[in-house]
Order: sequence, then structure tokens, then C-alpha cells
Amino acid sequence: MAIVKTFCERHGMTIPIVQAPMAGGPSTPELAAAVSNSGGLGSLGVEYLSPRQIEQDILRVRQLTQRPFAVNLFSPDADQPLAGDFAAVAEVLRPYHERLGIGPPEPPASPGENFVEQLDVLCRLHVPIVSFTLGLFPQAAMERLKRESIYVIGTATTVEEARLLEQSGVDAITAQGSEAGGHRGTFTTDAESVLIGTMALVPQIVDAVSVPVLASGGIMDGRGIVAALSLGAAAAQMGTAFMACDEAGTNAAFRQALLEAHEDQTTVTRAFSGRPARGLRNEFIDQWNNSGLTAVSFPWHNTLTRPMRRAAANAHDAGLHSLWAGQGIRMLRQGPATSIMDQLRQEIADSLENARRRLPAALQ
Repeated sequence: MAIVKTFCERHGMTIPIVQAPMAGGPSTPELAAAVSNSGGLGSLGVEYLSPRQIEQDILRVRQLTQRPFAVNLFSPDADQPLAGDFAAVAEVLRPYHERLGIGPPEPPASPGENFVEQLDVLCRLHVPIVSFTLGLFPQAAMERLKRESIYVIGTATTVEEARLLEQSGVDAITAQGSEAGGHRGTFTTDAESVLIGTMALVPQIVDAVSVPVLASGGIMDGRGIVAALSLGAAAAQMGTAFMACDEAGTNAAFRQALLEAHEDQTTVTRAFSGRPARGLRNEFIDQWNNSGLTAVSFPWHNTLTRPMRRAAANAHDAGLHSLWAGQGIRMLRQGPATSIMDQLRQEIADSLENARRRLPAALQ
């Protein structure tokens, strides 16, 4: 467990838990600060925020905690030129826009926020840790982060991706198992064909690289954390586990859907963003699947569906917005993040003791 101790001590952690960045609502400064204050590593998912909003959120975290925290961006390598049948996709969206009382779908003027401007804020404010997903960071971005002595964490879904990330200079790698909620981090092949479970993925990546590995996907309690550490992970990254806690920005309809969901109700879909992501099946995903259409290229498709998703959230209509969640959904719990962290700390201790008791005497 030396790697666990080293990783935790470097980031001022007393418990090997990284709160996953959950952009688009659930991620809040209050949640990140609460996890960090409880001895873990809190994270902000800022992919969809303007530079001004990012700065405000970072400053808010620093008002709430003196401990390290991470800020997450999407790799710009994932961005594609605008391509696809906008008119056909708009026809699928049109009745939902009418139902929600918003204007008809319009071609996106831009794919989203500017990565360079977002990165400028992170470097200017010298955030302690930057994590990213959906590809490699551009070399210039990596060099800049290194000059600023910012710790960098990339995301891999295969051993090949982990090796590429290590070669690019990352300080740690999140091994994202297929159980994880949200966007798939796959960047070397078609994501739907690479759905390797956490239990299988983590030890293979641990054996292939020399940097710390974080285990992500389906981990919801102390048993899962101990299992991840036993596989060689330096910490467990948990997202869905915090989505119903008090500090999360998860809207009311989303919370209710999460609390009512079962482990077999998630699916990997391109319906909302154009990239594969795991979330709860709902009305729009079913309608999209029935349409037989191909999504507009990422991130343009994400921008195209954003008005519907935002209006649906405001209308408490869980059928029409993205409900990203992992497969450990039945173990979701509510309450303050500090309380959840306390429970996880006790569960880790209990799981370690239970494992010791179950081992044959010859192995103890």
C-alpha cells in the first residue's frame, strides 16, 4: 500500500477517495470543498463553463477549503469539425422543444467554450491539480502545466491509452472502468467496443505504467475502495456516490430518478452529446435509438441538445435531459458529503478487518 500512502500524503489526503468531476450540474464548489475538507480530494468539472465562471468557482472553493482540489477539462483532441445531418436531428428535437416551450432547434454558432482560455484561468490561478479526459492534452498545454508545477491526471480506458498518457507526461492516470457514469474517456478506438470492467482494467494498467493509478467505475462504498486498493490503485475515484449528497448540484428530477433507479437501467448512449456516455435510460434516449440517426459530431451535438436539456431540468422533466450515472446506483446514499465521507472511512476499516478475518490463518 506504499503507493496509496505516497499519493495521499502528496495531496494532503487522509482517505484514498477522489471525488470525480461531474460537469453539467452535479459538480459544485461546495461539494469539492466538503470532500477535500473531509480528507479526500474534491474536484470541479468545468468543461462547459466560461472562463469567468471557472474563476468564480475556483475562488469559491478556496473560500471553503485550504486543502488541495482538482479541476477537470475535456481534451480538445476530442473536438471534431461540424459534420452530420443537422436537419434530421433537429426534427427529432423539435417536438420536445415545443413541449418545453422553447424556440425551434438552431444550428450551433460554436462548439462550446474555448479550451485555451479555460486553461489560462487554471494556470493563472495555479490550481494544484488538473485532470482531463477524452484524449491526450496538447503538448503545449502539458508543457505549460509542468512549468507551473501543476499535478496532471489523465483518463484511460485501455492499457494502450494508459501508456500513451504516461508517455505524454501525466503524473497519474484514472483507469475508467465500463461501470463508470458519464462520458467514456476512450480516445484510441470506438468507445462502445471498449467496455472493460474496473476489476479487470485496473490491475492491467497498474502493471503497465509507473505512475499512480486511480480506480474509477462502480465504486460506491468501503468494500469497493478496499477492492480497488487491493488491485494496486492509489485511490478510488467516485462520482455517482456523491450525486445525491446535499452539496451536489444535481437537480430535483435527476435526484429522484437516481434514487428510484436499478443497476440494470443505465446504458451507454450518444443521444445527448454525440460521444458515448453512461446514464439512465429515459424517454429521449429511447426516441433517439428508435430514430436510427447518427449524431452530429462532438461537441456540436452536445451544444445542439443543450437548450432542451436545460429547459427539461428547469421543468423537472427527467425524460429529456442527460442523467449520467454509473452501475452502482442501488448503493446511492443521501446526506451531507462529510457524513458520507465518514461512513466511507468506517467502511474501509470494517472491510479490511472483515477480509483479515476471512483469510485462512496461514495467509494472515
